[in-house]
Amino acid sequence: MSDVVNTSAGAVRGLSDGRVRWFLDVPYAAPIHGVLRFRAPQPVPPWDGVRDATTFGVWVPQQAIPSAVSGSVTGEVSDVRAATGPDCLTLNIWTPTDASGGEALPVLVWVHGGGFVGGSANTPGFDGMVFARSGVVFVSINYRVGYEGFGWVEDAPWNRGVLDQRAALQWVQDNIAEFGGDPDRVTVFGQSAGATSIVTLMAGGIADGVFHRAIAQSPGHVFIPVDEARTVSTMITDELGVRPTAEMLADIPADAIQAVQWNPVAVMSADAAAWTYPNSPFGIVLDGEMLGELPWPAMQRGAGRAIDLMCGCTAAEARMFTVNLDPDGADPGDVARDLRLNAAAMDEYRAERPGITDSDLSTLMLSDAFFRLSAHWGARAHQAGGGRTFLYEFDWVGDRTLGAYHGLDQSFVFGLPTGPLGWDLGARPGEFDRLSEAMRTAWMQFAVTGDPGWPAYRPDDWLARVWNLPPTVGADPIAPSAAIWARHHHAVQKG
Repeated sequence: MSDVVNTSAGAVRGLSDGRVRWFLDVPYAAPIHGVLRFRAPQPVPPWDGVRDATTFGVWVPQQAIPSAVSGSVTGEVSDVRAATGPDCLTLNIWTPTDASGGEALPVLVWVHGGGFVGGSANTPGFDGMVFARSGVVFVSINYRVGYEGFGWVEDAPWNRGVLDQRAALQWVQDNIAEFGGDPDRVTVFGQSAGATSIVTLMAGGIADGVFHRAIAQSPGHVFIPVDEARTVSTMITDELGVRPTAEMLADIPADAIQAVQWNPVAVMSADAAAWTYPNSPFGIVLDGEMLGELPWPAMQRGAGRAIDLMCGCTAAEARMFTVNLDPDGADPGDVARDLRLNAAAMDEYRAERPGITDSDLSTLMLSDAFFRLSAHWGARAHQAGGGRTFLYEFDWVGDRTLGAYHGLDQSFVFGLPTGPLGWDLGARPGEFDRLSEAMRTAWMQFAVTGDPGWPAYRPDDWLARVWNLPPTVGADPIAPSAAIWARHHHAVQKG
């Protein structure tokens, strides 16, 4: 079969191994030159001839890109380039070779994480070969991060990185049939910032029609009031000495912005309780256009109810961020105060986890605040709004020091045996393969049928999948923490 496919902007040529074809660096929006760095994404300019789509393209502008690793998990795709540039609003596609010869196939679209400040789809860890060999069309997308994606610009919309994602999903609707995919069976899945973006698209009502099922792996509680987001961005532009307009910011090199965009965090962390999200300069801005409130009340009222949702987290999300701290110096009281929890909350946490150490209690409270509660609230709100909902928690532990840390579940979903950061996962022989296969099967089954293989999340029992060996089903493991926060948080933001 030909490896040339026509898209709405022009033809692209990919590669094939006989079973799977792949097309890399396919643009879904115009290059972000000049003022377009800070505008909503624009349509792709058409091209003549056939565009080469055999290698990964540039990353979106960002700071501290890790060293690129040539090759991929399967060894099929090579030449990963970690350069950045304006031609970065692109996506990558893997599709079975015989996809266009019969029934249109389900589509899986991956939205990477990175805290809204980094990350890329153009990495070996997000190779779609295994998914395509299993009979789906796999797409991974790039979107703007950092100030260019989420900072305040007077004459441009907020949340431009999420607008990029929406544009990429519209491209999938318009073009994926040419690659053998079914535009009426699109499942979007993502982790961390990617999962948070997915929940935002659903709650904001702009997901209808561009995807039909969603998997949110560790959605973050990073929804920031517009005034606070503007204050943080102003700290950055004041340091740069520039008015925050698209035209004036266009004259500032991306690396100059990146060099100062983290500086507000020092101010915020000095008085963490005074800020909604003091750990990063960027998150989803509650701008009143894309989203004017937390997702949970919007979902309770039915936003996104037509989209099947699988939502989940890891058991020790924050361990990745606390592992280098001295366990003997852990003070859960300080953590509780920064999180706006009453002191009585710690007693209830200890009652739920008898014998828990101060270090583990601090990590648990942070894990709840950052990710676990968002997964729980998202599932509760979606179910209450009339949606079909499934909840999970990833509880497998290889390295006892790290526990079930943030991002570990994506290692198993993608079959990445060295973990998202290249760490040894500590799995015993065969252990990784068994759990990875079980999880990937569930993800695929959900995309194909809407049923991942465990009971839906419902009020009669609130059941959830617990990913361990063997996988089990039990009562929602996040519910005890949610009850504590409902009683003891000063300004609880829940569903």
